[in-house]
Amino acid sequence: MFSPSVVLSTALLATSIGAPLPVHHERPAPSAAEVRLDRMTLAQQVGQLFMVGTPADRVDPRTRAQIGRFHVGNVMLTRRSYDGVRLPKRVSRTMQAQVSKPATAGVRLFVATDQEGGVIRVLQGPGFSEIPSALEQGRWRPAKLRAAAEGWAGELRQVGVNLDLAPVLDTVPSPRAAKRNPPIGGYDRQFGYSPKVVTDHGLAFLRGMTAGGVATAVKHFPGLGRVRANTDTRANVVDRVTRRHDPYLEPFRAAVEAGAPFVMMSTARYARLDPKRPAAFSPYVVRRILRGDLGFKGVVISDDLSDAVQVIDVPAGQRAVRFIAAGGDLVLLVHPETLPAMYRAVLKRAREDKLFRARVEASALRILTAKERQGLL
Repeated sequence: MFSPSVVLSTALLATSIGAPLPVHHERPAPSAAEVRLDRMTLAQQVGQLFMVGTPADRVDPRTRAQIGRFHVGNVMLTRRSYDGVRLPKRVSRTMQAQVSKPATAGVRLFVATDQEGGVIRVLQGPGFSEIPSALEQGRWRPAKLRAAAEGWAGELRQVGVNLDLAPVLDTVPSPRAAKRNPPIGGYDRQFGYSPKVVTDHGLAFLRGMTAGGVATAVKHFPGLGRVRANTDTRANVVDRVTRRHDPYLEPFRAAVEAGAPFVMMSTARYARLDPKRPAAFSPYVVRRILRGDLGFKGVVISDDLSDAVQVIDVPAGQRAVRFIAAGGDLVLLVHPETLPAMYRAVLKRAREDKLFRARVEASALRILTAKERQGLL
């Protein structure tokens, strides 16, 4: 051990002979998310990578039990609730009450839902606005939409929802094309028929929700506005148009630049990007385009992987493994029955494969960072 005088003498000697003084770089203090990650077991880290559904108007006992048994870190309110605030608030509180040090290392849950507008509104009844469809929202001035979205966020927060799986940033080319586009145009989920209109209004929705204290997940990257079938109900759904640097990616690029914390992946295949794999399972789409070209550093969430017909031929465990291996972070399961197989497959792979384990840790850190920003640590 050097005394202070020896250290000082050494410094003076270095100065006298013209040598540069040694530079000591202090490592920045770890974030709260990094500290929490270090305290988690691998099993708890894996649990953070799942979001499991429960009906918005009643607690699914399977999902509730999975928070403890499989360390599930996130839930989604699904189906429809028509009686106002009381029931979804009870569901959210019951799920958050399962949080404990053994279950989730004390980390609270993201409680998500689909509250886009029009027919895509899980939460309805007294206390919730009659939110119009995105197509109608797209006719408003962006300032009006931002203010409205901030109010809608307050309605979500009152029932414990802290993540809205919206806005939809898919662009449908025209009213005529909308009639042949079941997942988006068929429900008026598009803000308009040009990337500019979708960008302006999608950002207004995102910023309003953020101002109201609710995180958002923009969807469905790299876009479902030009497919001819719904991935939830059909297999072999293929987009044959979208290419790298496509103008229809602009709404997603703008959302990333605006700080969108989550991006949801489509499960369609894209013939000009990766014709062999659904986008959610494609390293090229997730890493090269979303993370690389667009520079997204937040949480990549899947569309539903529990029973979407597009991916149903892939064994349940492999759906989760392929998504995470491709660069995804958060596996969304509308139905809880597929969770055990998926959780065990991811945990097994992480124990056997160091590179995959590193991906799990990186994904868990991204999710915990989002939770830190949302006040859930």
